[in-house]
Amino acid sequence: MSVVKKEFIKKYKEKLSLPKPWDTVVIFLLNILLTIPIFIIVHQNLVNPNWQFPIDRILLFIVILICFQLILRALKTIIVICIFVYIIIVFLGTIFGEYSFYRVYDDYRSMMYTMGENPYPQDIIVSKLLPFPNKNKVIRSIDYSNPKVRNFALSATTKYFSDIKKIKGYQNYRTTIQCFAVFKEIKSRWNYVNDPQGNNYIASASESLQHFSGDCDDHAILMAAGIKAVGGIPRLIHTNDHIYPEMLIGTNRDLQNINFLIKKVLFVEESKGKQLHYHIDERGQIWLNLDYTANYPGGKFMSEEILGELTLND
Repeated sequence: MSVVKKEFIKKYKEKLSLPKPWDTVVIFLLNILLTIPIFIIVHQNLVNPNWQFPIDRILLFIVILICFQLILRALKTIIVICIFVYIIIVFLGTIFGEYSFYRVYDDYRSMMYTMGENPYPQDIIVSKLLPFPNKNKVIRSIDYSNPKVRNFALSATTKYFSDIKKIKGYQNYRTTIQCFAVFKEIKSRWNYVNDPQGNNYIASASESLQHFSGDCDDHAILMAAGIKAVGGIPRLIHTNDHIYPEMLIGTNRDLQNINFLIKKVLFVEESKGKQLHYHIDERGQIWLNLDYTANYPGGKFMSEEILGELTLND
């Protein structure tokens, strides 16, 4: 390489680099801005061993931090270009709704809260499933398209949390929040009444709306219909002498955000000092408990051994 060319490259490298000690400061800040979103993505896709102290996540963060530090130090002669590329990526992510600055903050806040306040959300192992009792009759009873059921569900979404869903950062969980509004309305009005002696009476959701009374299967049917009427995906769980509803909330990332949403925004008093209870299905999807015995979505299971399940996703 000629001397002139070497001088030309050296000249422009100096223009694209920062003077000391600012280069070290900028490299560290850029390192943190890169490490946090990468750490969140890796954390959400790794199996959580649920250790009492999350030493595995701490080590993971340190490893990613060191790797980026080494890479950025190697590129410090063109650090201005690195900063420019980072700003462009985040700007495009914000414009097109991908991984923006706010989403990084929202995910990080939810992740840190979950790791600090609720490190062991309960995961119940599903037993070998049996045929769901009275399946066809139960499905017919979940008449979510009935105008009475639909109107009831809509009224619940205007009565509870109607302002929360407008807050920045919760737009992706609008349907979930509206399902929680349905849960809250049914929970506040439900009156447990046994079936007639020797008769397993199954009431339709539209019938239960008249008095908000019945046993566990009547409650589960009404809850499932209300959830489905506003776009949620419910399922019914059958255990020994009990049926209760659950709703699909998504992935582990969704669980962390929903955990924060329930405990710090929507059901603060009801869930104070308590954990979320849920099941994970064979595809890794998370289903939150909505039993009538729970004071908040994800309350404690009344019965743990699962004998059958009925998913309403059509």
